[in-house]
Amino acid sequence: MTDPATLSEADAANRLMRLAREIAHHNRLYHADDAPEISDADYDALVRENNALEAAFPHLIRADSPNRQVGASVAASALAKVRHEKRMMSLDNAFADEEVEEFVARVRRYLNLPEGEGVAMTAEDKIDGLSLSIRYEGGRLVRAATRGDGEIGEDVTPNVSHISDIPQELPEGAPDIFEVRGEVYMEKAAFVALNARLMREGQAVAEARGETFDPEGVRQFANPRNAAAGSLRQKDASVTASRPLRFLAHGWGAVSALPADTQYGVMKVMERWGIPVSPRLVLCPDSAAMLAHYRGIEQIRADLPYDIDGVVYKVDRLDLQERLGFVAKAPRWAIARKFPAEQAETTLLGIDIQVGRTGKLTPVGRLKPVTVGGVVVQNVTLHNRDEIARLGVRPGDRVLIQRAGDVIPQVVDNLSRDDDRPAFLFPDHCPECGSEAVAEEGEVDVRCTAGLICPAQRIERLNHFVSRGAMDIDGLGDKTIREFFELGWLEHGPADIFRLKQHRAELLGREGWKDKSVDNLLAAIENRREPDAARLLFGLGIRHVGIVTARDLLKGLHDIHRLPAKAAEFRAYRADYPQGEAEKPSPFAARMLKAVKQIFEVSTDGIGIAVGHALADFFHEDHNVAVWDDLLGQVSPPPYVVEVRASAVSGKTIVFTGKLETMSRDEAKAQAEALGARAAGSVSAATDLVVAGPGAGSKLKKAADLGIEVIDEAAWAEIVKGAG
Repeated sequence: MTDPATLSEADAANRLMRLAREIAHHNRLYHADDAPEISDADYDALVRENNALEAAFPHLIRADSPNRQVGASVAASALAKVRHEKRMMSLDNAFADEEVEEFVARVRRYLNLPEGEGVAMTAEDKIDGLSLSIRYEGGRLVRAATRGDGEIGEDVTPNVSHISDIPQELPEGAPDIFEVRGEVYMEKAAFVALNARLMREGQAVAEARGETFDPEGVRQFANPRNAAAGSLRQKDASVTASRPLRFLAHGWGAVSALPADTQYGVMKVMERWGIPVSPRLVLCPDSAAMLAHYRGIEQIRADLPYDIDGVVYKVDRLDLQERLGFVAKAPRWAIARKFPAEQAETTLLGIDIQVGRTGKLTPVGRLKPVTVGGVVVQNVTLHNRDEIARLGVRPGDRVLIQRAGDVIPQVVDNLSRDDDRPAFLFPDHCPECGSEAVAEEGEVDVRCTAGLICPAQRIERLNHFVSRGAMDIDGLGDKTIREFFELGWLEHGPADIFRLKQHRAELLGREGWKDKSVDNLLAAIENRREPDAARLLFGLGIRHVGIVTARDLLKGLHDIHRLPAKAAEFRAYRADYPQGEAEKPSPFAARMLKAVKQIFEVSTDGIGIAVGHALADFFHEDHNVAVWDDLLGQVSPPPYVVEVRASAVSGKTIVFTGKLETMSRDEAKAQAEALGARAAGSVSAATDLVVAGPGAGSKLKKAADLGIEVIDEAAWAEIVKGAG
């Protein structure tokens, strides 16, 4: 955060301008688009910096200051607009005990209360949902609207009728006009179930169309708040009806009368009317009780059924609220004490061992679902055997979770390390095939030694072989691959895919398969009889050989048939070196690297000793050679030739990130190669250009940190169009 004391007046004005624009951008993404780019903690840091600068330079406060804005405009929304009779306000935030105590002191000073006279406050958990105002007239629900920008929201009345928590009528004796205000939310377990359902529905649609199922093409909600907002703000109320939404009230708007003279009293009357309020709403006599309540909520936060991001304090007496009034966008009589958003505690329910397509045994921790940095986490990688030993984790442990780089969930600490329970025993045999599982010299990863004869690896390798990035065979999704494998039709490996036409009659007799879907599948397979050699090589799943490495290899060799002989040549060469020495920084390593490049006829830095070892080891196994020969008996990849056009990006390294809308990621990488550039998978100091589509995350941030040029897909299209 920028220190105001280090800035000149001109610098402060410039920074305030940029902060106003940046915060407005994130407000729009959060409130209007339900697609936040940054975590709550990062957003709060921007707001705190803006507040500090405005406090230091009050004469520079802008008309578009974030402190004068609430929510985001709904001008572009497809839903009807509603003007709130009484503005829906926001809340000021506190991030430390001292700030809560200062809030209480500030209230006392403003009211000029005598020494010793207390100020009772209500305290309740701050639920992380979508703000809603529900208007009752004559006891009947007549309108429901989102907050929008605080003055104008979206009409979601038909949708709210499907939320069972919200009564359609208030009991006899309720005021003639009463607006209930609160949060629409989705419980964590319901959120997980919804995403799973969306995935199943997407897979069913793909299979019905005879298409390859692409999980990345299924819209998944990032967190329960986004799921609740996206589910409520639907033009089709039947979509809302199919989503498990809940509601909790936290206050009121326009009213013709109030049933009590305190905040706590009105909330309890609302509860008697059948309107849900927080079961953790309490009355606190002083700041000590307020902070104690915060500590108690913080302890149980991870175990609550819904997400919260803090505790809200409000002056209890309504006459004092009236005297305190409001500042630009928030009441003086309320404040939210926010939680840190980066870490959370939960329970490790179990440790599962997954076998990947390269045989790696990866331990995955199953967690009691918990929200970390705005995303529900229910699984976490434990990386390897050494990491489990370092953390000392066992099923049943309480663990501290954080999202590394706000993206990848990881276990930070084992809070039950000292509990008297046996250590977790990492398997020394593959859980799928029973073959020995070992770690190679100098490595921490444990791998199944069975290779292509391991069922887990065979199915995963087949899935990888037909995937979009490899052979891209439509109609062969995970479910179909498993079905054919269990029938024995893919027993010998990927070559059997090209023999599936022998089973046409049998396939037609199976449930879900008709003439059209069978013919579409067999046609898609036949269309890959002359595959791109790099895709074919990548599809074999050889360790360390990704699509970029496969292309780099074939740029040198041109003919994929030369690869086994080259691998054998390198294997013979390395036999003369002491085991393990060639991997260390030494003359051995330098000579080994030179040999890799000479033998495989490559010059790119992307191919080194690890790739040479992987190829040598793969082609040394008889069963791998048998799979290779069988496959090349079914397909005929042409010589690999890349026609390079002169362009503005020739010789540069490019990274594509986010979701490209007009082409696949592989097509974009192929375009880059055709323009004389190298497509890399990660951003580093060696990256020259980043092409970012919607949803770009950590790679985009790293590019900004490194000062790397970033363009969008349209600008990339212009570069391709302008190439010679």
